[in-house]
Amino acid sequence: MIFSPTLVKTYYMLQLVTNSVDSRLFISFSTLPCLPTLTSFHINMVVPTKKAMNQRLVSWTLVVGLFVISCVAELERFEHAGKPDGSLSFLVVGDWGRRGHYNQSQVAFQMGKIGEQLDIDFIISTGDNFYDNGLTAVDDPLFHQSFTDIYTAPSLQKQWYNVLGNHDYRGNAEAQLSPILTKMDSRWLCLRSFVLNAGPEIAEFFFVDTTPFVTKYFSDPEDHVYDWKTILPREKYLNNLLMEVESAIGESRAKWKIVVGHHAIKSAGHHGNTKELNIHLLPLLQTYDVDLYINGHDHCLQHISSSDWYIFL
Repeated sequence: MIFSPTLVKTYYMLQLVTNSVDSRLFISFSTLPCLPTLTSFHINMVVPTKKAMNQRLVSWTLVVGLFVISCVAELERFEHAGKPDGSLSFLVVGDWGRRGHYNQSQVAFQMGKIGEQLDIDFIISTGDNFYDNGLTAVDDPLFHQSFTDIYTAPSLQKQWYNVLGNHDYRGNAEAQLSPILTKMDSRWLCLRSFVLNAGPEIAEFFFVDTTPFVTKYFSDPEDHVYDWKTILPREKYLNNLLMEVESAIGESRAKWKIVVGHHAIKSAGHHGNTKELNIHLLPLLQTYDVDLYINGHDHCLQHISSSDWYIFL
């Protein structure tokens, strides 16, 4: 089912329930009017003799082994307890930071009501946290005007787990990652990529920094200026990120494996599919049987599933 009205902002309410016998995923959707919603490498070798080939293979094995040891780091991990009955409830929102305009305040009000009904454990943001150009610095008043002063319902005074979107990279991306914001509002936690173990082991969430994957932001940024300070060189950043994500997903023993990013892998919306994520990220989801991919960016609610049972929100 696909919802794509012209001016629609979406949020998702998800509840995970597991027990020793089985595990089930309950998903309910709600739409409200609001505008705001690496690879493999191949080595060609020409070797004249079997002896030389063995020597060359040993040499490459050593080099590759050293490369893996030196470059594969672990994503930062966080733990969030579930309910005593073994269930987990959370809200997902994306593309929201509008100083309360474009119906952001109305969406926040409804989130508060649903959050109370579901007794949510936490909130996930899929990025584009502050429009139009992210934050200018840690003291940017937009943080309070679009976050602290908007999501005031008692049920929303829970931990927020956030990733960056393309609009966030148009400002000072490091500002959103700063622990100074967490000191201002203890709900705020934002990193480029990280892992959240919820339950524990009911569900594991893998938050992925998708903006640097999109080539057009580098090759044709139009009038925008992106904060790539810690991203360049881009190829190295993406290679390391994909190895870290693969390592984390591959080691997961959670009943539900969920990946969160800003950009869509598959989309019937305005932006369409993100080809770079189809090339580089989707194969990891398929290889490690990820249950769900959740994203923002397209300002509409879509529920897409394939014949291979992969689900995209």
